[in-house]
Amino acid sequence: MSWDFFVPVCVGDLVKTGGINQYVVQDVVPPKQLPPYLSKFKAALRSQGPLCILEHFDTGYSVLQHCNSVELGVKEDTLELLVQVVSGLAASLPAFLASTSVSADERKEKLNAVKMSVYLLCKLTETFESDSYRQSFVCLPQGGKKGKGGGEGLLQWDSEREKVLQALVQLLQLDIRSLWSLSLVEEEFISCVTCCCYKLLENPTISHVKSKPTRDGIIHLLGVLIKKYNHLLGYNITIPPVIQLLQHFEQLSSVFAQAVSVWSTEYGVRAIIGEVIREIGQRSSEELAREASGVKAFASFIAELGSLVPELVIPNISVLITHLEGESHSMRVAVCEVLGEILVRVLCGDGLDESGKADRDRFFDTLQEHLHDTHSHVRARVLQVYTRIVNSKALPLCKYSEVMELAVGRLMDKSINVVKSAIQLLAAFIAHNPYSCKVTKRNTSFRLQIADIFLRFHSLTEILIKASELWAAMEPELLVTVTTELEPTSEAEREQDEEEDVEENKEAEDDRATAPNLLYMMWSLMFSSGSDEDTSELSQNLPPTPQKEAEKEVEDGELKKQEMLVQYLKDTETFALQVERAISVINTMLYLKTTSVVQEAVQFCVTVCEFSVANSVSGVRKMLPLVWSTDSAIKDAVVQAYRRLYLNPQGETIRTKANTLVDSLSELMVDASLGTIQCVEEIEFFGSGSNLQSTVVQVLWERFTGKRETSGLHRRAAVLLLGMAREVVLSNLDTLCSVALGEKVTEDFLLARDAVITICSITDHVRVRRHKPLFIRLQKVANSTRTLAKCKMYLKNPMSKANKVSLLVSLSTLTQCNRSNVLLITCVHVSFSPAVNCVCLAQLLALCGCVAFWQVSHLERSVSAELRRRRGEKEEREEKEKGPSSKQAANESAMEEELGLIGASAEDTEAELIRKICETELLAEENLLSVFLPLLVRVCSSPGRYSHPQLTTAACLALSQYMMISPATCEENIRLMFTVLERSALPVVRANAIIALGDLTVRFPNILEPWTQNLYARLSDNVPSVRQTAVTVLTQLVLKDVLKVKGQVSEVAVLLIDPEPHITSLALNFFNELASKDNAIYNLLPDIISRLSDPERGMSSEDFNTIMKQLFSYITKERQTESLVEKLCQRFRTAKTERQWCDLAMSLSLLSMCERGFKRLQECWECYSDKLTEPGVYQPLLSITARLRRGAKAQFKAQVDEFEKRLTAVHTRGLENVESPEMDEENQKGVGSSEKTVMCTPTPARGRTSNDSFVTPQKSRKSKKPAITFSSDEEEDEEGECSHFINLMFHLKLSA
Repeated sequence: MSWDFFVPVCVGDLVKTGGINQYVVQDVVPPKQLPPYLSKFKAALRSQGPLCILEHFDTGYSVLQHCNSVELGVKEDTLELLVQVVSGLAASLPAFLASTSVSADERKEKLNAVKMSVYLLCKLTETFESDSYRQSFVCLPQGGKKGKGGGEGLLQWDSEREKVLQALVQLLQLDIRSLWSLSLVEEEFISCVTCCCYKLLENPTISHVKSKPTRDGIIHLLGVLIKKYNHLLGYNITIPPVIQLLQHFEQLSSVFAQAVSVWSTEYGVRAIIGEVIREIGQRSSEELAREASGVKAFASFIAELGSLVPELVIPNISVLITHLEGESHSMRVAVCEVLGEILVRVLCGDGLDESGKADRDRFFDTLQEHLHDTHSHVRARVLQVYTRIVNSKALPLCKYSEVMELAVGRLMDKSINVVKSAIQLLAAFIAHNPYSCKVTKRNTSFRLQIADIFLRFHSLTEILIKASELWAAMEPELLVTVTTELEPTSEAEREQDEEEDVEENKEAEDDRATAPNLLYMMWSLMFSSGSDEDTSELSQNLPPTPQKEAEKEVEDGELKKQEMLVQYLKDTETFALQVERAISVINTMLYLKTTSVVQEAVQFCVTVCEFSVANSVSGVRKMLPLVWSTDSAIKDAVVQAYRRLYLNPQGETIRTKANTLVDSLSELMVDASLGTIQCVEEIEFFGSGSNLQSTVVQVLWERFTGKRETSGLHRRAAVLLLGMAREVVLSNLDTLCSVALGEKVTEDFLLARDAVITICSITDHVRVRRHKPLFIRLQKVANSTRTLAKCKMYLKNPMSKANKVSLLVSLSTLTQCNRSNVLLITCVHVSFSPAVNCVCLAQLLALCGCVAFWQVSHLERSVSAELRRRRGEKEEREEKEKGPSSKQAANESAMEEELGLIGASAEDTEAELIRKICETELLAEENLLSVFLPLLVRVCSSPGRYSHPQLTTAACLALSQYMMISPATCEENIRLMFTVLERSALPVVRANAIIALGDLTVRFPNILEPWTQNLYARLSDNVPSVRQTAVTVLTQLVLKDVLKVKGQVSEVAVLLIDPEPHITSLALNFFNELASKDNAIYNLLPDIISRLSDPERGMSSEDFNTIMKQLFSYITKERQTESLVEKLCQRFRTAKTERQWCDLAMSLSLLSMCERGFKRLQECWECYSDKLTEPGVYQPLLSITARLRRGAKAQFKAQVDEFEKRLTAVHTRGLENVESPEMDEENQKGVGSSEKTVMCTPTPARGRTSNDSFVTPQKSRKSKKPAITFSSDEEEDEEGECSHFINLMFHLKLSA
């Protein structure tokens, strides 16, 4: 063979006249004549084998040359032939290469065949790849139709592409380098194959799962080229394409990471990792800032590579760490993730050498530094890295407390993602803590004190004193420590001890009396190996012996162990303190507005409860009311959490599981309030009819009836739990009454109370009313309790009386006599003792109030429902009696029913009847309720004479309940109630009065409306409990639109800086809810600023700024911001003091001002220009310009700079020295060209006095400038027009 084939740079180079012995294409076949030539090519392939490419290369080249115009079938046939040629060469070359007698012509022939076939196959593959990428966009708008040239060819190419790569890998895996002279493979041949690979990598779907075979084929093909053909010669050729592809194709980050991992591990080219990392690491922050599209790809590549081969990244980690100081947060995140992978998979365990430990500590320090990174995404990802480290148990013990403290600090982060990640990390700490499965500070502190005492006195053994002397020195301190630990440490424990049985108390006293016995056990453990005489005989003068040296080594080892124990206990105590701090913080997050944070907090509470962490039950109970959340995600999270904690009992049998389930639920119900019981009912613990549920009910009945020995607390919990299975209670009312309300009722009145609560929760009152023995037992219990005044436990739980009264009211229809008289006589029997004192009188008045309240409730609920039921039955009966009537009557009744006239008139009649009963009968002279009203008024109006706290509290509550009966009673006593609210010396009375007046406001809003200011006044009460009650009541009244929101809301704003955190959170919740109402806070802000800036209030600037910063965070609309800028600027005119000027300027600086707001600020220049000499006015306005300049366009930035220069000039030289006629003229021209909305009035003198301070001035009528109206202003205008129209109609009616 006299010619050589050279791989061309361009396809067209092969038709040009080449050099000496260079192959040139002689005949380029036209597209229409290609099919016959391809047939000859196929025949030659069958007869001659793969070497036929030497004669038919021109045919393949012609297809390649006319690829855009040739038919798809021709190209597919050509591709198939080329694949067969390359596969044939791969099959025939091994024998040829192994032969030793090969001529130069044969070698050249094989070499030309290899280069020709590979060249045509690679170029045609690139063509098919381009066509398929183009067709993927062309076919989509056609509704997915697949023709011969569209989707069908694309699907075929996906399968053919794998065959092409497989054939190339098979060929290039052979040692074909010997075909070239001196085994130097020409670079053009290698580039031809690599360019084909890179072209395939540009496919957007290359990273998808379905492209895995193609992806693996490309990676292995490039690996062969790298290892066998010096594709990475000096590592200067392949790296730029890799980096370039990463910059333009972000989906290649994971592909190249996998490729580099394979090349370094399977093909042994480890140096490539260093070259790639070095190439990325050498890029400066400026370059990365310009290559924003490639930064994410670089970061993802580094993170993925670190997860695949972290041990190979360590030698080059110093290059990556430099990016931690760069501006790209994506690169910082990637480097931190690489450090995390290294710490988890490489630098972990106890087998590290000193160098490895040093690197590990250095990496941990780096991660800790970036827990305070400026970017929230970096902080969140670092916390997630730490979570993985903790879950993998790769965190050293010495780092636990330090990282734990940082994680607790991140709970206060402003970023939601950071807070969520911090909660997850803390949950991982608790789940994988190395100290103990149950972390409790109290037990750890006790153990630490004991160990520390032993360690300190253990050193005395070095001077070889007697054991008795050593123990005499240790005994006093040990005795104090043990006694303190065994004694109850809180009031809760003492109260619990008081409620336990006498035998249990005796056992507890016996346990605490054994403290000396415990000390004796410690003595025997310490000094059991010898006696005092033996110890006294030891002396320092004895010569050293091997036995003595061995004993000394043992003692040194014991001392070292004791030191390690003390350090371990100290770390445990620190960890327990941090866990308690984390629990307290996370518990406050359960009621945040962010759903994801609440879900993480719920999961954290579940985790700490599962590991029996101290105070974990507080979080579980606190999240229980979230079952009423309107957010379904939060509600589901809480329900699933409780079911996970309480409905997954452990045990081999159903009975064991039932006992475990009842025990856990009983702990939840101990001392539970009515609200807690309702929340537990919402979770539906007994919703299924499984065998476990029936067994649980059986266990509860056994505990309640006393068949199984259990404490009084668990018996009461059992009856409350049975109340959730109402059908079970209804079918066993006799058992419930005989046990709880039987002869032994005096033994446990709390059990009777809880039984009454259970009966009251039953909604089927008809079936309960038919149960006459229940009513008889309740009446006997009520009458028999006249001797209970001496019972301390009963007096502590007066709610049992109210529950009995409420049940008696609902059941009182069984008797024919007057209900009030019967109930009050019963109450008198309950309350009076032989010697009437203040406590008895308080009980009597409290029961009178309960009777009055439940009478009204019974009338408006039960009686009203009964009237509606009877009306419905009567209407049905009349319809049946009438039978078919005339069509006209039917049409009229249907029309009236459609208009709602029949139902409305009947309901109004019923409501009027109930109202008349309340006004005329309940407090009539013949009714016993009226007898106690003068007594209530007298007690409330004479606090000096009736000064007993319990009596005053009961009288105030009872009077408020009497006032609920009728408007007349309310009007007569409303002034007295507000007098008690303002002048009572008891905080509990004031708090109860606020609650009562809130209920009265809902019932009689017109009567209470003039007294609104007095309710707001309690927000500034000196007692925190009163302020808390006031803000809670007012929040409900305002959010339910019972009270109109006015300027008094400024008193609620003051609570944002209250010293009590709980009150601050309530005030914050008030404004969060108020912000959901349209324009509510926007309309109130000017008045709030005026009231808080009043000099008479005396609020500090710091407090004012804190309040305003929170309130202005709710102003998010651009139109609202623009309007507030104008309103606040106008208030500069009426502000009297410098402090008011500063407050207004600070308020302006808190607005998120944009271009329109800045324009409004410029237009109102005359309002504040004469105040700019004050630093408190100048600095806030200057901060506005600094904020507007960030990211502003050039034109707007120039306007901001000009305005800032003007501000600075006036501030430094004064308004008179800056303003000039030329400037005024320019200002007028500028104002004339823009549409002004505010008419600036002449600047008033500073000494001007006005009675209307901080009142927005009225606009001049001569102003022809268009005014901007907002939704809130339109609402106010509409209200004004409506009121004007109503007044006009009223006057016309009077004149008529």
